[in-house]
Amino acid sequence: MLATVALYTRQPLLIAYILLGILVGPFGFAVLEDTDLLSDIAEIGIIFLLFLLGLDMQISNLITTLRKSLLVGITSCVSFAIVGFGITQLLQFSILDSAIIGLCLMFSSTIIGIKLLPTTVLHHRHSGELMVGILLIQDFIAILVLLAIESLGKDTVNTWTFIQPLLLLPVLIFATLAAVKYVILPLLSKFDRFHEYIFLLTIGWCLGVGELAKLMGLSHEIGAFIAGVSLASSPISQFIALNLKPLRDFFLILFFFTLGAQLNVGVLSTIILPLVVLTAIVLLGKPVVFRFLLHRMSESNHLAWDIGYRLGQISEFSLLVTFIAQSSGLLSERASVLVQSTAIATFAISSYIIVFNFQNPIAVSDRLRRD
Repeated sequence: MLATVALYTRQPLLIAYILLGILVGPFGFAVLEDTDLLSDIAEIGIIFLLFLLGLDMQISNLITTLRKSLLVGITSCVSFAIVGFGITQLLQFSILDSAIIGLCLMFSSTIIGIKLLPTTVLHHRHSGELMVGILLIQDFIAILVLLAIESLGKDTVNTWTFIQPLLLLPVLIFATLAAVKYVILPLLSKFDRFHEYIFLLTIGWCLGVGELAKLMGLSHEIGAFIAGVSLASSPISQFIALNLKPLRDFFLILFFFTLGAQLNVGVLSTIILPLVVLTAIVLLGKPVVFRFLLHRMSESNHLAWDIGYRLGQISEFSLLVTFIAQSSGLLSERASVLVQSTAIATFAISSYIIVFNFQNPIAVSDRLRRD
């Protein structure tokens, strides 16, 4: 019903999903009281999103993309961490709260960025490659941040937890490439007439490599992306991508629903000013910073602004950081709700900006709608 109203009033559907979560969640009418299970299910949507992204990226293109995006990705992360820390210090948050909020501001949403990017731009144009590269660099930095927070939440700090992902990432890459060459591709070739088998094998490969990556100290998302890249050279990769899209979209709906359901609206009244300030900084500051950095790399003014606005929000990784930090006793509930509400506000407003001004698959205007 909410989706129907959203379409009639020309609103992005993401708003309907988040609003429904707020209404029926534990802080709304409490129809749904426990959102932990939904959070786990919703994460699968992000995993499939990264897997499908990897399916369209050859290894040689990936290396080139990451090299071009490295400076922009690192510089933007450092800039927003410093700004976030400074602003929240002025707003009277504790040093630890300010540090974690600053870290949360570093990242942009993989879901918003990629879901609202036309497929032709995402896979076949320079702007799509640049944006994917920046998001992947942010994802890897996010993993290191999560490891650091988990380690700080324990009694003893283990240096190995920081070194492990860096050492095991190449091992995971070579292991998946070997498995694809000697196991997965022969199976796909032998049973390519059985579409149901291809579907099952693909899901098993995606989630299996994701779980292996998690055991190695990385993340499910990084593992799923590597699983997709390892299959990108297969002639059946586009068939797989087409069949998995509905499954991905279903889990992504649950992600946005869960985001709304987990928002503690009772604490909102205590953080109105910080919420407005942080939301404005993210929505106005990120496009300007990305535009400046990309323009300095000799990218066109139009492309730099386009990518800047598409990355003008905080990330689902920011929510994961706050959850782990709060569970470890490193983050206050007030700061946690601030990050959650800033995420929802920037997700929603950034979606409006993109849907009504840039080419995207769900634009209400025929001029901007591109699948």
